[in-house]
Amino acid sequence: MVILGYRRPLEEQDLWSLNEEDKSQTLVQQFLKVWRKQAPRPSVPKARKTAPSSSSLPAIPAGLWLLGPRPTPPTAPSSLTRRKAAAAAASGKTASGEDEVLLGAQPQSQGPSFPWAMLATFGSSFLISACFKLVQDLLSFVNPQLLRVLIRFTSNPSAPIWWGFLVAVLMFVCSMMQTLFLQQYYHCIFSMGLRFRTVIIGIIYRKALVITNSVKRESAVGEIVNLMSEDAQCFRDLAPYINLVWSAPLQISLAIYFLWQNLGHSTLAGVAVMILMIAFGTAMAMKMRAFEEQRMKLKDSRIKLMNEILGGIKVLKLFAWEPSFLEKVEGIRQGELQLLRKAAYLLAVSIFTMICTPFLGFLITLGVYVSVDQNNVLDAEKAFVSLSLFNILMDPLQMLSHLFSFMAQTSVSLKRIQNFLSQDELDLQCVERKTISPGARTLLGCSPQSWFLAPRLDFQVPKGALVAVVGPVGCGKSSLVSALLGEMEKLEGKVHVKGSVAYVPQQAWIQNCTLQENVLFGQALDPKRYQQTLEACALLADLEMLPAGDQTEIGEKGINLSGGQRQRVSLARAVYSDADIFLLDDPLSAVDSHVAKHIFDQVIGPEGLLAGKTRVLVTHGISFLPQTDSIIVLADGQVSEMGTLQWRGDWGIGGFQGELATPSTSSHPAAVLEEAEDEQRIEASLSHHTDLMDSEPITYKVQKQFMRQLSAMSSEGEAESQPVFRRHLISSEKVQKTEGKANGVLIQEEKAEVGTVKLSVYWDYAKAVGLWTSLAICLLSAGQSATDIGANVWLSAWANDATADSTQYSTYLRLGVYATLGVLQGLLVMLSVMTMVVGSMQAARFLHQALLHNKMRSPQSFFDTTPSGRILNRFSKDIQVIDEDLGPTILSVLASLFDIISTFVVIVASTPLFAVVTVPLAALYAFVQRFYVATSRQLTHLESVSRSAIYSYFLETVSGTSVIRAYNRSQDFRVISDTKVDLNQRICYHCFASNRWLGIRVDFVGNCVVLFAALFAVIGRSSLNPGLVGLSVSYALQVTFALNWMIQDMSKLESNIVAVERVQEYSKTETEAPWVIEGKRPPPGWPQHGEVEFRDYSVRYRPELDLVLKNLSLRVRGGEKVGIVGRTGAGKSFMTLCLPRILEAAEGEIRIDGLNVADIGLHDLRSQLTIIPQDPILFSGTLRMNLDPFGHYSEEDIWQALELSHLHTFLSAQPAHLDFQCSEGGENLR
Repeated sequence: MVILGYRRPLEEQDLWSLNEEDKSQTLVQQFLKVWRKQAPRPSVPKARKTAPSSSSLPAIPAGLWLLGPRPTPPTAPSSLTRRKAAAAAASGKTASGEDEVLLGAQPQSQGPSFPWAMLATFGSSFLISACFKLVQDLLSFVNPQLLRVLIRFTSNPSAPIWWGFLVAVLMFVCSMMQTLFLQQYYHCIFSMGLRFRTVIIGIIYRKALVITNSVKRESAVGEIVNLMSEDAQCFRDLAPYINLVWSAPLQISLAIYFLWQNLGHSTLAGVAVMILMIAFGTAMAMKMRAFEEQRMKLKDSRIKLMNEILGGIKVLKLFAWEPSFLEKVEGIRQGELQLLRKAAYLLAVSIFTMICTPFLGFLITLGVYVSVDQNNVLDAEKAFVSLSLFNILMDPLQMLSHLFSFMAQTSVSLKRIQNFLSQDELDLQCVERKTISPGARTLLGCSPQSWFLAPRLDFQVPKGALVAVVGPVGCGKSSLVSALLGEMEKLEGKVHVKGSVAYVPQQAWIQNCTLQENVLFGQALDPKRYQQTLEACALLADLEMLPAGDQTEIGEKGINLSGGQRQRVSLARAVYSDADIFLLDDPLSAVDSHVAKHIFDQVIGPEGLLAGKTRVLVTHGISFLPQTDSIIVLADGQVSEMGTLQWRGDWGIGGFQGELATPSTSSHPAAVLEEAEDEQRIEASLSHHTDLMDSEPITYKVQKQFMRQLSAMSSEGEAESQPVFRRHLISSEKVQKTEGKANGVLIQEEKAEVGTVKLSVYWDYAKAVGLWTSLAICLLSAGQSATDIGANVWLSAWANDATADSTQYSTYLRLGVYATLGVLQGLLVMLSVMTMVVGSMQAARFLHQALLHNKMRSPQSFFDTTPSGRILNRFSKDIQVIDEDLGPTILSVLASLFDIISTFVVIVASTPLFAVVTVPLAALYAFVQRFYVATSRQLTHLESVSRSAIYSYFLETVSGTSVIRAYNRSQDFRVISDTKVDLNQRICYHCFASNRWLGIRVDFVGNCVVLFAALFAVIGRSSLNPGLVGLSVSYALQVTFALNWMIQDMSKLESNIVAVERVQEYSKTETEAPWVIEGKRPPPGWPQHGEVEFRDYSVRYRPELDLVLKNLSLRVRGGEKVGIVGRTGAGKSFMTLCLPRILEAAEGEIRIDGLNVADIGLHDLRSQLTIIPQDPILFSGTLRMNLDPFGHYSEEDIWQALELSHLHTFLSAQPAHLDFQCSEGGENLR
């Protein structure tokens, strides 16, 4: 694999398959098995009156039924009580938590524990890795003892030469054994970390599919994405440090034991200092944890806001609201960086403590040792064996510091994950799917914060019936459909559904795949049924316009389809499913009236494809009511009337007549229906009449003329019993599979960069940090290594001071200089870290700002062709790498580089013969590095791309959970998500495997350095003093670690710098025209008249596509009201998007009051236009912010607008009034 990666860039098909035990499905099932075992069983109340069981009820044909008497509803439980009850209702329970809520306060047992479930799932893997770690830890103490023997050998001229060679070989063999066990341990522990992440992503995805609507409103999509990206990654990063919980104390204990043997009681003084320093480091970690908790909350807020911005970017552009939201994001980001800076400064102090701890321990130990007794002489053996032991001691102490830091971060992530997994789930048993019979009371509710469907809900839909649900806006029609799907909280009563269900929501949910795949929705292709479905749903004409027919890729949220096309695709999905029951939530509202009639006749009505199926149709179209079997009228959440139109021929159905009729409408039902049908015919004819100029007012005479034409044409085609407009829609041509699917591709695959990361990326980051700052960091790192060499050379000279009578002079001078050099090294390290903090924070702010400003100025076409998950990945994972990982990685690379240079300088200076093998070892090292980096780089690029796909798919899933559950496709979507996670896991596994390949070979180079340093010390013992031998070999023993970390850090740096590359890629995309053009601003008060003129105007959606409007010329005078008609996809919406320059002209121009709109800034233009977009978008925040984000209008102006929008009554009833908090997407509004 490494050779293949060196020869050419690796591709997905080059990777090995995952083992079955490493696949997401297997791992998640193992975890859920343990999780369910921990879940407490709910206590079953004895005093509760229950409805007759379904087994005692007679069977009824497939249909829907909600029924029961009408007593006063019980008081709704408080939010706190409901949450407490829901916390016990964890995943895997068979009873719903609502039962406990209705019972009142019941003693609840503690829910499942996420960390214990993880430990139980991966306990065996942890034990295996612990065994490898134990052997490696024990072997690490062998070489210091061999160094003791080697120094004694060089001090004894009479010792046989073979004894020295044997010690050198034993040091090499011991080092190789240590390497093999260490690399095997790393393989086990990193694989376990990868499994941690896989399980967390899997359970978060599964939980998101079953959480209630109230929980979904509380947990924003951005926050859940953070759980999958940030928190899951945090657990993966923690894995290598888990064994330190027992390994670090073991290594510290063994090091202290051997130091005690070497230096006696004076060791206790050093240990006491180290304990105090560790306690100080722990306090720093606790403080960092507090900052981390605050920062994670801010990060969640930022990602949540960015997710909303990406979802409503068109609205922001249309209303010129970008600056307001830009300011909000930058405000959150500023707070985030301030906390990050504080935590980083604490980290610098912590690193200073970490560096100084072993040194101060060694210094105090030496000081006490030479002070308590004049006979205590510091010779080479004691000095360098002790130094080697303290170097070993430094590793667990350093790792303990990292462990405290990671545990602080992980504890925050742990709370967040545990809290999310404990949230309310939909009660899968609230809708009974076996038998149906009357006799139970029903009360349905959405959430404590929302509204309730009143207790008077009692009806039955027999098999094959068509039932219309009508009523005024906000009366609960959509809530009724949600109740039948089990999407709402059932507080009491029974809901029965027998048979499979198909659901068409009010807002169509479209997947990012081909149109055909959207219709099939996981089912096998039946050409005949598929053809009938497309024909009945009036999609054939649309297929002709799409670039690749039904193989055209549909963008996220159906962005390249009109509102009517999206709704018809959603309806086609339901029709093709061939379910038993169809729940249709106002599917005809988004389509033209003639298309609505066609769909009703061909799909929903008595003669349609769904004839004989059970259909519940929510509608505002009164012309369809005579063809229904029954009508349910809702008012204020209650069934006010129910029956057929013939049964209530006087139209005295509650207050419904007043809701639908206008002052000019006849009160007779036949007249009402006839007039509605006339309107549909007029609109149908208008949409196909081509000889009318856009500027002609359509008078009553013109309408009558159309009616006469329509009547004549209808009489000619009476035998066919079809309206004229339907002939145009239905084509006899069969759907042909379009070849060349690439022509219909909208969302391009994310590119994985090939080859080395360009030097320009490093240079750009250095400039973002600051060139002088970067230079200062390099000089401080070099100074740190220089002081380290000086301290050890001084120690060598001190050890050689022993006189013939075993006494030493100038002890305190030696001790003082050594202490000064050591403390100076620690200070230089702290200064380098603080300088890096200043530079990296500046770079993080600059790169995020550039990315944010570019995205706010990107054209709408960019968002239409780029998945939001791909953009959000830049703002979450890539920015997180720049914030937290890149700076420390650069410091680690510099430290490793200067350590290696220092080692070779010291060894060559001590044993010049070592220079002979320096070149071959360096060549071998460079050869290994070249092979590894080529493979590692490409694997990193592939991993970044595959990770984005996980988040994009998750975002798509969350927005369509109700549709997925209705079609019973949850399992299929889980499988697809697991497949995407498995692909990412495969790539990560290869990254780890390549690291282990590298580790063994680099360690071999380092072990050769140990071997040759020892051999040359043996050969030149006659010319070397014991101090130089100890200095040379002790440095050689550290070089393996330095060489390994050098390549690891270089690889990690290249992996992390990819985040800068990816952020820059999206920071340099094409932008819109300037928001404001100084010198070309419109005059004050523009436009005064509102005259709009199109002159030979042509436009295309994207440069590579055909024109959608061609040579359009029209003039609208100021104050005129103009209607734009045309069939779905004719370009009506495109025309409206041209005015605010969402689409730029290909030819021609638009003038408003004589001013060419292309000559002025976008915000000067858009701020003077108002548009009501097809898709309503609300942002989380106050209602006042959603209406007036800049605060330009008075409260009276806002209330007047609410009055005109019929929202005054609703807002007046809210305690917060204009400060009413809207949830994400406005989900808490009807």
